[in-house]
Amino acid sequence: MKSRFKTMAGLGLLASTLALVGLAPAQAQAQEWPTRPVRLVVPFPAGGGTDAFARPLAKLLSQQTGQQFIIDNRGGAGGTLGADLAAKAAPDGYTFLVGAVHHTIAVSMYPKLGYDLQKDLTPVTVLSFVPNVVVVNPKNVPSRTFADFQKYVHANPGKLNYASAGSGTTHHLTVELWKTMTRSFAAHIPYRGAGPATQDLLAGQVDFMFDGLGSSMPHIRSGRIVPLAVSSAQRSPALPDIPTLDEAGVKGYEARTWYAMWAPAGTPPAIVSRLHQEVAKALASSELREIWAQLGADAGGQSPEEMARFVDAEVRKWAKVVDDAGAKLQ
Repeated sequence: MKSRFKTMAGLGLLASTLALVGLAPAQAQAQEWPTRPVRLVVPFPAGGGTDAFARPLAKLLSQQTGQQFIIDNRGGAGGTLGADLAAKAAPDGYTFLVGAVHHTIAVSMYPKLGYDLQKDLTPVTVLSFVPNVVVVNPKNVPSRTFADFQKYVHANPGKLNYASAGSGTTHHLTVELWKTMTRSFAAHIPYRGAGPATQDLLAGQVDFMFDGLGSSMPHIRSGRIVPLAVSSAQRSPALPDIPTLDEAGVKGYEARTWYAMWAPAGTPPAIVSRLHQEVAKALASSELREIWAQLGADAGGQSPEEMARFVDAEVRKWAKVVDDAGAKLQ
């Protein structure tokens, strides 16, 4: 019997030793990473909310690691084209996706995606949380409060249109949620990203947007667009005088945009962990804290495991919104 226990103990020790031996190269690889430029796929054009958060982060990651983090804008189909590209990239630690909440919406919106968000992409961390803001072109829409805007929409059925960053984005679904809750109507004009959508809002080609606060703030400050309400549960410190939609009369309304980073499934966990550490370090820097504040955002930094649970919950949440709004694409 003693001999058997000794044998089992010996096998256990051998297994532990082999595990440690196998772990050592992975840890060494993570410490050496990156040894060449890293690509960050942004699935929207330059000038939008995702791009606004990705670029300063890439700059700081380049400084911290000594290797270039290069933005690769791949817009189209509500962010799903870029996500598909990242999901199918080699899982070698040199391609990552900087995406957004839109990807959790796409799971229910699109009947056939070329990738599985929860299987083909591995969470790294959440970068930021930001409310959407209801903004209007002041030349097209006379309203200066959300209550007046709501009355104007109801008094002019079918007259107004709104821009989005694409079908299945929060710019789209937050409006559809409002329309369902208030029995309002406005025509949807989808674009290939928030940047082009905002440009047409500024030009007066569309009337309003539920835009990410980050990409709207410069134009709000310049007076070219007018903010009426924010979509979050609390007012934004960036716009303290602007009410929430709930305060403005849409009781129970709450939604926010968030931005995050994923790796292709199969990327070595040690590299995912190292990248999470580098991003967390960048998010804690005074430089990014100042930029995030200017964009009206709260910093993320959650662990890969925490982000995975968060993404699962968001997929379930937006599936209900898509179903209630009848917004699923055929």
